Amino acid sequence: MPRKRNPNGAGSIWQRKDGRFEARVYVPQPDGTRKRKTVYGATWEECDEKRQELVRRDRQGIPTPSRSAKLSEWLPYWLEEYIKPHRKRTTYAKYEMHVRLYLLPLLGTRRLESLTTANVRRMLAGVTEQASAATAKESHKVLRTALTAACREELISRNVVQLVPAPRVDSRELRPWTLDETLTFLEAARTDPLYPAFVLAVALGMRRGEILGLHWQDVDLDRRTLTVRTTLHRDNTALYFDTTKNRRSRVIPIPLMCVAPLRWQRLRQGTQRAAAGESWPVSDLVFTTRNGRPIEPRNLYRSFLRIAEAAGLPKVRLHDTRHGCASLLFAAGVAPRTVMEILGHSQIAVTMNIYTHVHDDTRREAMSHMDRLLKRRR
Repeated sequence: MPRKRNPNGAGSIWQRKDGRFEARVYVPQPDGTRKRKTVYGATWEECDEKRQELVRRDRQGIPTPSRSAKLSEWLPYWLEEYIKPHRKRTTYAKYEMHVRLYLLPLLGTRRLESLTTANVRRMLAGVTEQASAATAKESHKVLRTALTAACREELISRNVVQLVPAPRVDSRELRPWTLDETLTFLEAARTDPLYPAFVLAVALGMRRGEILGLHWQDVDLDRRTLTVRTTLHRDNTALYFDTTKNRRSRVIPIPLMCVAPLRWQRLRQGTQRAAAGESWPVSDLVFTTRNGRPIEPRNLYRSFLRIAEAAGLPKVRLHDTRHGCASLLFAAGVAPRTVMEILGHSQIAVTMNIYTHVHDDTRREAMSHMDRLLKRRR
């Protein structure tokens, strides 16, 4: 019995000289055009099933590329259409760097459908050799996210990156300053113009961008509260303001040790504004240059390192003061949930697993209880 002819738009099937069956269907493309897509099958039924799937996608308006896009085509498109409009500029800059430096040079010629786990493993090995295992782990994350978007668009049927484990990275041992070292730093920084900024970093655990993006309207010295709403960052082109890392504002009570430095900062800034006159830009920032401009984040970090080195302190990052703040709060008996809210974490696991460190004195004090609990009976 002859098979019925398919209606217009449903494609056609025929048998090839090699015995396989071939079907061709016009399908919509991601750019809005229509092109012919070819599928194959060992039997007529298998080929017809693939043909019907193409017709179904066409009727539902789902694009089906006639050929698989190369990673050199998909990754830039994904950055511009998926990441840039919906993620923070810092995230976009980080993803773009990994795409430009590692993913495109190592995988750009590969097509989405033909990408294999072996390709991904070789890419990770190449990034590890060029940079580090930590960088390779980040590249793994970026590629996995990009291919997950391709799966949602039904450009590929599976994400092969999920089948390849990310490189194992040895966590960097963090040793924030002890209480005595923190006090030494604050004493050494007392004469520096950025001393109030360092007090906020040490006492409140504020991030660098949060400190430099702080506005006077968010500081209430009478009620001793401070609201963290905006952050200041720099990308390749300019300084810009953004929301906080978790996109939520938070109110932090100000300890007394922060009030006097902030009052001094306001008076000092007022004197500079009066001296600058009309050249002072319209700004409500707490921390500015002598000309009223926002402070470059790198300059705050450079001043921090300079003061710490002059005081003979161990070298730590400015961000490590957040670790020190959390550890001091825990040592003082502050509840973990409260520490989480002060530091602005979205999950308490981050606070407990990463931002708390136990110093030798604290461990020694804890173990001294064993002498009392396990002393010999009389």
